[in-house]
Amino acid sequence: MNSVLKTFLLLGILSVIVITMGRIFGGTTGMYMAFGFALLLNGGMYFFSEKLALKMSRAVPMDKSKYPELYQMVEELARKMKIPMPKLYITPDKQANAFATGRGPGHASIAVTEGILQVLSKNELRGVLAHELAHVKNRDVLIATIAAVLASVISFLANMSLFSGGQSGDEEGANPLVMIGAALLIPIAASLIQMAISRQREFGADYTGAKTIGSGQELAKALVAIHDTARRHPKESNPALSSLYIGDPTGGLGGKMMKLLSTHPPVEERVKRLQAIQ
Repeated sequence: MNSVLKTFLLLGILSVIVITMGRIFGGTTGMYMAFGFALLLNGGMYFFSEKLALKMSRAVPMDKSKYPELYQMVEELARKMKIPMPKLYITPDKQANAFATGRGPGHASIAVTEGILQVLSKNELRGVLAHELAHVKNRDVLIATIAAVLASVISFLANMSLFSGGQSGDEEGANPLVMIGAALLIPIAASLIQMAISRQREFGADYTGAKTIGSGQELAKALVAIHDTARRHPKESNPALSSLYIGDPTGGLGGKMMKLLSTHPPVEERVKRLQAIQ
């Protein structure tokens, strides 16, 4: 099953959880209230997340006269993907990394760190830029926002249930202990699904980016180099911002269990898939 189908399957599971929890915990009215609240909150984030992400990462507009080759690469890749040229930014981080943000192809920005310009070769950097443009083309910010709305509704309904002591909205005779247990565990499951969606979008951007440049080899090399610098120069980052980067800026430390709690797939798995793309 490809990453697109997996993404929509996971979104479907989140939707089913929302409907079920809304009916049990808040009743029909409670579900609508929670959905409206989450939609308003995440809608605001959708429209203003670009400015917030750039400000939080201390990004400044990239001087085209100072980085003409990089601008040329992005312009070429954007034409190839048939999307508008995004705005380009640079951040002062030593760590090699990059991220894309914005509402869609017409409102997008790409930021790269100073470290990535020093660590990667020209072809490796081209692979990274193709990956970030793929996020823009695939409207991954929109998908992430939808997942966030659904996960927020689930958390809101769970909090409503806990506040009411496990009393249901429309259902009579439900076991309060069972409902409280569900209110505690289901939001965790929703968060795991949300992170799984993020991982699938990374796979999708890897694939689209590699296909655009005709090979996955350079991007695979870039991911290894990025992961290496992230481990040597880990940075504290807001979880919402960390998910935007091509590589986990915290270094992605942890064992197998951490795979479920990460917004990024394991580098080894990404590299293996990329090396199969010719």
